[in-house]
Amino acid sequence: MLESGRESDSELSLEAVNSGYSSMSSDSCSSISRLSFELTVPTSYSSPENLNMKPHRSSDFAYSAIRSATCRRQTGCLTFRDFRLVRRIGAGDIGTVYLCTLRDCNFSGDDELCFYAMKVVDKEALAKKKKVQRAEMERKILKMLDHPFLPTLYAEFEASHFSCIVMEFCSGGDLHSLRHKQPHKRFSLTSARFYAAEVLVALEYLHMLGIIYRDLKPENVLVRSDGHIMLSDFDLSLCSDSIAAVESPSSSQIDRSHQPVLHPRRTQSLLLPVQSALPITQGPDPDPNRLFVAEPVDARSCSFVGTHEYVAPEVASGGSHGNAVDWWAFGIFIYEMIYGRTPFAAASNETTLRNIIIKSLSSSQHPRPPARLSSTRGTSSPDS
Repeated sequence: MLESGRESDSELSLEAVNSGYSSMSSDSCSSISRLSFELTVPTSYSSPENLNMKPHRSSDFAYSAIRSATCRRQTGCLTFRDFRLVRRIGAGDIGTVYLCTLRDCNFSGDDELCFYAMKVVDKEALAKKKKVQRAEMERKILKMLDHPFLPTLYAEFEASHFSCIVMEFCSGGDLHSLRHKQPHKRFSLTSARFYAAEVLVALEYLHMLGIIYRDLKPENVLVRSDGHIMLSDFDLSLCSDSIAAVESPSSSQIDRSHQPVLHPRRTQSLLLPVQSALPITQGPDPDPNRLFVAEPVDARSCSFVGTHEYVAPEVASGGSHGNAVDWWAFGIFIYEMIYGRTPFAAASNETTLRNIIIKSLSSSQHPRPPARLSSTRGTSSPDS
């Protein structure tokens, strides 16, 4: 989504923005990338909250540059004129992404840290396609996030009929392009374990915030310069009202019909994003019979969204779905990394969806990888 591309243009003006593209998939791999789709009834939601500084990025070089530039502005807000567009690095369904830098960045050091990814959305074009709410949903979610494996929103502003958001730039490209560069177009098991573990952690965090991702695929998993991943593209995501809670089971099994019992000292911990680094008061030892429930199990949607090869059976069959669709897609994601292809892909989207609904998956039908992907242990660093 925010990966580097082969284009190398001179400085661009806002009028030169090509609003016919959107999202953030690389131009260099657009011929092999799979497109996400949406078939849904528009819904309403509250306006996004004001942008807050992210604690885990508070000492980051790129954030320091943004903060310094913001302080120099009399209005205290950055605008399009504060950035210089370098080249287009991606495009998708709702926006075009540009590599950009701050015009007056006086910081010294690694030049790569001065680069940002700016997603430019043509609001008039989106209004004609009735997709304005998708862009608003993505902006709303980006403001909620504070996690090493998820995007950091550095700035946002309006320019004419364009809406712009500035995020961190991932120089390593996406896993879809990276997989195609591997021998036999598949990752080693060590690499697959590493990427799967980090995606798993990111999904758990999103679910804890009540967010169902709904578009997991290698194209949306970006690679930072340090080798760690960042999930991208949240315009198809569902933001529910579910909150993390602690449940007290009535017996050895969890009784989902009971009201969740909230435990503020435990749920308001480092697991959830905070706006300040306040000391955590040590509470009493937790009841061993209580379980921390972070999954938005009650969130439901009838929207038909996702990428055909990755949608869950309930989506393919046109039924309602919940958070489980992310875990189905997670399984497909791991499968593709290991085998170099998805298990239900066919010549047409219709056949692919039919395979997802009725076709059984047998390991005997597919060549075995060199060794079994047993767990996500031993994932402290990716393959070099």
